[in-house]
Amino acid sequence: MTAIRLLLVDDDPLVRAGLSLMLGGAGDIEIVGEAADGSEVGALVDRTRPDVVLMDIRMPSVDGLTATELLRRRADAPQVVVLTTFHADEQVVRALRAGAAGFVLKDTAPAEIVDAVRRVAAGDPVLSPTVTRQLMAHVAGTTADARRASARARLAALNDREREVAVAVGRGHANAGIATELYMSVATVKTHVSRILAKLDLNNRVQIALLVHDAGLLDDTEER
Repeated sequence: MTAIRLLLVDDDPLVRAGLSLMLGGAGDIEIVGEAADGSEVGALVDRTRPDVVLMDIRMPSVDGLTATELLRRRADAPQVVVLTTFHADEQVVRALRAGAAGFVLKDTAPAEIVDAVRRVAAGDPVLSPTVTRQLMAHVAGTTADARRASARARLAALNDREREVAVAVGRGHANAGIATELYMSVATVKTHVSRILAKLDLNNRVQIALLVHDAGLLDDTEER
């Protein structure tokens, strides 16, 4: 099996050393580079071609949010997992909107960080339903009418079945759960998710979830 190529980005050398020791000990993960600031990320990605970038949010020159936005605009963009000290930091929400595949807390258990890298490399976002609800609650306090109208206009591009799948993704359901709920195969769910991403010009399931939330479609009392 090919090792997962990982780039570490954090301005604290002690944090980088700890992450390198922790993640480098996993037989299926290869640390291909380290950066101390977001300004270094583009050149390092060109040189090392990582599969996953573990990105700190707060850095002195170019922060992790800006670096994530720039990376995710690339056609061959690596997956990005942001590092944070908060469960529902506004900057984390912005990073997820920019295309990050999820986030891990800096005090997360080592085994869970390793698992997060593996999951993201496999195409799965690092957001449990519980964490998704926490983020949605955080966003709810700042969602304006204009954002809701914009989200609904974008979701209008979906057909009825795609919309049902999008809402299920927004509730944090995995493909298997969506398949059971909507009486379709897992392969069909994957096809719908791919079409939703393409139609809405999104990078991953997290962005689908945020858009569905912005549109107000997760409120069970709302008229469908």
